[in-house]
Amino acid sequence: MNINVWAVIVAAIAQFIVGAIWYMPLFGKLWGKIHGFDRQSKATQAEMQQQMLPLLVVQLLMAGITAGVLAYFIALLPNENVYAIAGWTWLGFALPTQVGAVIFGGTNPKWIIKKIAVMAGGAFVCYMIAAFVISLF
Repeated sequence: MNINVWAVIVAAIAQFIVGAIWYMPLFGKLWGKIHGFDRQSKATQAEMQQQMLPLLVVQLLMAGITAGVLAYFIALLPNENVYAIAGWTWLGFALPTQVGAVIFGGTNPKWIIKKIAVMAGGAFVCYMIAAFVISLF
């Protein structure tokens, strides 16, 4: 079984970029409302953004783990469609974990459905991007 390390690295970077687009220009305003960032002063928002670098590094590492595990599953199941593998992995692992985190993570009840939709949708898109990138190698 071969796992192409470059495929994993590129897939991780692609997921990170797509995640940044997902959570900033596409759903940034909604995400800000869900978490109350929109009620913070501009100075507080700027300070919070400056403190994000370590968290972004952790997120990039998590994208690498996701891409690596997905590449492993794809290598284990060479006769299966990479998108089906990614979709079932998302459905079986990412979605239930994210739903539980939102429901039991102190989310204001009025935001639960929207937060799940943003998080789960972003994860699904990232899984599909990773599958696409891995399939190219």
